[in-house]
Amino acid sequence: MTEQDLPTQEKPVKSPCVSICALNEEDICVGCFRTGMEISRWGGSSNEERRRVLALAVERSKKSNPFL
Repeated sequence: MTEQDLPTQEKPVKSPCVSICALNEEDICVGCFRTGMEISRWGGSSNEERRRVLALAVERSKKSNPFL
């Protein structure tokens, strides 16, 4: 078996955390725009799930600040 035959493992999708960790009244982090549940599940999530969460966070950030 050569190195080319080995399956390539995808790198984990990086967390959007910006170290401003505060949940608002809607349970949305004001720093990364993830919900508390999304934050707590991040470590065990697949890359596919992480990408879905990131897309939701982007939509939330746009609603919060339409100038982004």
